[in-house]
Amino acid sequence: MRTATLHRLLALAAALAWLLAFMQPAAVAGETAVVIAPPALDEPLSASTAHSETAIFAGGCFWGVQGVFQHVRGVTQAVSGYAGGSRDTAGYEIVSGGETGHAESVQVTFDPAKVTYGQLLQVYFSVIHDPTELNRQGPDSGTQYRSALFPLTDVQRRVAQSYIAQLDRSHAFAAPLVTKIEPYKGFYPAEPYHQNYLTLHPDSAYIALNDLPKVAGLKRLFPNLYRDKPVLVEAGR
Repeated sequence: MRTATLHRLLALAAALAWLLAFMQPAAVAGETAVVIAPPALDEPLSASTAHSETAIFAGGCFWGVQGVFQHVRGVTQAVSGYAGGSRDTAGYEIVSGGETGHAESVQVTFDPAKVTYGQLLQVYFSVIHDPTELNRQGPDSGTQYRSALFPLTDVQRRVAQSYIAQLDRSHAFAAPLVTKIEPYKGFYPAEPYHQNYLTLHPDSAYIALNDLPKVAGLKRLFPNLYRDKPVLVEAGR
């Protein structure tokens, strides 16, 4: 066999092996969503449609966290950003070093007449990430990818603490939850190119393998909360 032909065949075999290696996690990823009970303690649905509430969630790369929440009914805004550190270090390049105290986070604004904080927590723990993984999610590792909540009110803190304890007692997951409830020090929006990343880059291998299955899990497990058209961050925000 000619050398050039052999090289082409070897290159093709390597490409196929790479593709198969990544296809397998994609097939499994759609099954990573965990069926869990709703929180026993929750905020009541508000009777005021004018009221707006904000919550902050960290659960791995913010592309997927934002992308899922953008498909939840009642969510009016979901912005990727940084929480847990100072304003001076709230930038992607420095946060990626894992030494700033920041976690890649998403600030979710929602209408509590349509969805409660507890329901958002149920989606967060069930679909968005694995709350038993310490300082990592999927292919990403480091403290910036930790599982953390940053309650903005005493009520949010009580609901989050109660739900974590409830899930641990019920053994809903194979291991204890490592999700930390951390003090809120401020939220800093990420760079514009990180906003709406899942919607804008559905053909990205990372998105297809790690994040689109989460949206599919939301649709499958929470049909009453799922909406097909995501609410996107406006340009310039």
